[in-house]
Amino acid sequence: MAEASHTSAPHGATGVLLLSDGTVLWGRGFGAEGAAVGEICFNTAMTGYQEVMTDPSYAGQIITFTFPHIGNVGTNIEDVEATNPHALGMIVREDVTAPSNFRSTQHLDQWLKTGGRIGLAGIDTRALTRRIRVDGAPNGVIAHNAKGEFDVEALLAQARAWPGLEGMDLAKDVSTLQSYPWRDGLWALGAGYKTDEATDERPHVVAIDYGLKRNILRNLVAAGARVTVVPATATTEDVMAYKPDGVFLSNGPGDPAATGVYAVPVIQDLLAQDMPIFGICLGHQLLGLAAGAKTMKMHQGHRGANHPVKRLSDGAVEITSMNHGFAVDADTLPANAAPTHVSLFDGSNAGFALTDKRAFSVQYHPEASPGPQDSHYLFEKFVGLLGEKI
Repeated sequence: MAEASHTSAPHGATGVLLLSDGTVLWGRGFGAEGAAVGEICFNTAMTGYQEVMTDPSYAGQIITFTFPHIGNVGTNIEDVEATNPHALGMIVREDVTAPSNFRSTQHLDQWLKTGGRIGLAGIDTRALTRRIRVDGAPNGVIAHNAKGEFDVEALLAQARAWPGLEGMDLAKDVSTLQSYPWRDGLWALGAGYKTDEATDERPHVVAIDYGLKRNILRNLVAAGARVTVVPATATTEDVMAYKPDGVFLSNGPGDPAATGVYAVPVIQDLLAQDMPIFGICLGHQLLGLAAGAKTMKMHQGHRGANHPVKRLSDGAVEITSMNHGFAVDADTLPANAAPTHVSLFDGSNAGFALTDKRAFSVQYHPEASPGPQDSHYLFEKFVGLLGEKI
């Protein structure tokens, strides 16, 4: 790993990753040309790179994929969690090869170009991941120029000027701007996604979009709900105008304390009305803040599709998908917030339930996409609460 003050682009280098401490990693660019600044993180999933790149929770981040063969199954129009990719860029070990999968409709390189996202290959991702684990997630710039022309000093200045994710509200940037109904269900091979599965007779869930993944909505429908999605900035009056039977708090990017400035008062209002609430990821953190707990920035975060979580009610272990760089501080949970799940990697809180309300949340992603489906039961649990009284 070279220092910015001692290096120029080596022959054949068309991409570069420059960390805020001056470290320079040269490689081969693919996808869109340009530069993007954000937090460098890593994801350990072996599959699902398209779902990962389109997850709005990755806004403001550049992803290091630890699995070396990224892009070998191409891309398609179905395996997306949002209309466009939200991660700023991807860092991989091996060059992207021609796709070999019957579902592929487009090469990863072209897909990234279409989405305006940068790729960087030829990086020692094991060494970079180890660095993140030891020193924490750094700020950095990823850049791609087909001619290999880079202003390293300017890129370094850009990396050092970026303030980082702490204190940053990104939910507004990725949230829907208007409300809309969602009725589609889960995907099946040969059939695609079930359409218009939800009927008006079903319990009505209002989903607050802080950066939600589509597969969450599909799982809510599959569990027996019909869903209306509202923007992150929706007021209590906006939510209640839809006469919901329950409210879902979605995942999303950025610092929960920053998003909580406008989100927490709404959640507290809903709790005061004994509204059934289910939160995932950022929604989990926001529910924690609304209950009186605090959140904290993690050293490296949890991102992957193989994270073991212990369910405290019976000791069962769920293998889960995770994507978060902030967490609820378990030591600050109030007495009426009973922990329900804990990470077996580091002991951090992975779920809690309010004992005096019909409200619960988990830090991980039970909808997977990508990842295991051990926790799909949580959607059925939530829909089962609708109409019940505490």
